[in-house]
Amino acid sequence: MALPLVGLFFFRLYENQLIRQTEAELIAQGAALAAIHAQEVRDAGIPAEKLGAAVPADSDNPDSPYRPIEPRLDLASDRVLATRPAATAASVDPVFAAIGARLSGILAETQKTTLAGFRLLDPKGVVIAGREEIGLSLGAVGEVRAALAGRYASALRQRISDEPPPSLYSISRGTRVRVFVAMPVAVDGKVAGVVYLSRTPNNIVKHLYGERGKVVLAAIAILGGTLLIGLIFLRTVSRPIYALMERTNRIAAGDRAAIRPLDHHGTREMAALSDAFLEMAEKLQARSDSIQTFATHVSHELKSPLTAIQGAAELLRDSGSAMDEAERRRFSDNIVTDAGRLNLLVRRLLDLARAENLAPSGESTSLSAALALLPTGDRPALRVKAGETGLRISAENAAIVFANLIDNSARHGATLVSITAASAGGKATIHVSDDGAGISPSNRARIFEPFFTTRRDCGGTGMGLGIVLALLKAHDGTIRLVDSERGARFEIILPAV
Repeated sequence: MALPLVGLFFFRLYENQLIRQTEAELIAQGAALAAIHAQEVRDAGIPAEKLGAAVPADSDNPDSPYRPIEPRLDLASDRVLATRPAATAASVDPVFAAIGARLSGILAETQKTTLAGFRLLDPKGVVIAGREEIGLSLGAVGEVRAALAGRYASALRQRISDEPPPSLYSISRGTRVRVFVAMPVAVDGKVAGVVYLSRTPNNIVKHLYGERGKVVLAAIAILGGTLLIGLIFLRTVSRPIYALMERTNRIAAGDRAAIRPLDHHGTREMAALSDAFLEMAEKLQARSDSIQTFATHVSHELKSPLTAIQGAAELLRDSGSAMDEAERRRFSDNIVTDAGRLNLLVRRLLDLARAENLAPSGESTSLSAALALLPTGDRPALRVKAGETGLRISAENAAIVFANLIDNSARHGATLVSITAASAGGKATIHVSDDGAGISPSNRARIFEPFFTTRRDCGGTGMGLGIVLALLKAHDGTIRLVDSERGARFEIILPAV
């Protein structure tokens, strides 16, 4: 809103251009009047001894017939002089007085059109034509003194006004000055007089003051536009930001109901930001729930063997001497078995943590290379039907995936594991099926949950499929249980090489 108003204080460049334009107009008018004045002096046959100082030669181009005069006033750097000094009493040569009388009519008619002030001076600086001050001397004025010496001169002087300026003029420097130009009249290389001109330059403030009604309407329009922009900004940017901040505080305080879209987004960008924020909040909340659930499962899984170990140890400590050798061995075996389960659980937890935080290495392998790394201990027979299918996963991680699946099959009574693979559309689809007992319909939805197992009494930890899922996710892969006539059948999809 303030930009157009503040701009009024920075229009010095435009004001300076108006000053230069006024000076250029006075130079043109003065050149014409100087030529007429010079011709009158020649026609009057005034001898050279009555003329003034010699006109200095043009040092830049002395042989050129042209003597151009460029505007040189600068409102920014030139000092504004005081008002022009008053003329002083003097005597005028009758010959020059006659010339002035003949040219007075020309000056009067010219002034009606150009609105400039004209004075014709003789070689001594005495006014010979002009509406006022005829017969008085202006030779003490600085620019006139320079012109009497044969040099063009111009000056900025304070303006004398018959009326007080409007208050709006106070913001402009150019409205309080008047341009003065003194041009020597050269005849036979000597100064035959001076054309002294002055005029107040045009200015933008005067125009604005004349159109003050329109300026007021423009200010109202600017104010209204600014308020409209402010309201739009408030509705589309500020209000959604504050709503999102309030929603953030609620989520930080644990309010799950706050994880929902804003009532008003304002802009597409704010909607995208809100969606991204809420998606992040949902993921963090899910992660928090997962960690809480995982911690509960871990504490439960570790508590059972720890309790058994503690109970057996206390019995051995308190009643060990009264037990026979078979009872002591049974309790000692229980301690060893539960300690082994604890050790296995810790190892599997470490494996799961590594799998969930695994970054893709960018390595690749083939199905046959991964199966070649499988341990050769007790396991079901393998039947592989696949070509050289390339997988975008390292051979070691692929071997871990297949080893866990085959171990699960063995624990469920499988004697044969069949692996088939095919590639299409940049994806490799691998089916791993067995002839074991299969998975009951009631357990199908829970097989990938950590610590879920139906073989706890046989040493199962329930984390094998969780490790498989985490490894495949880290390599942009998926795994799911698919229908099978016999046993269990898993479908693995990985990026293909």
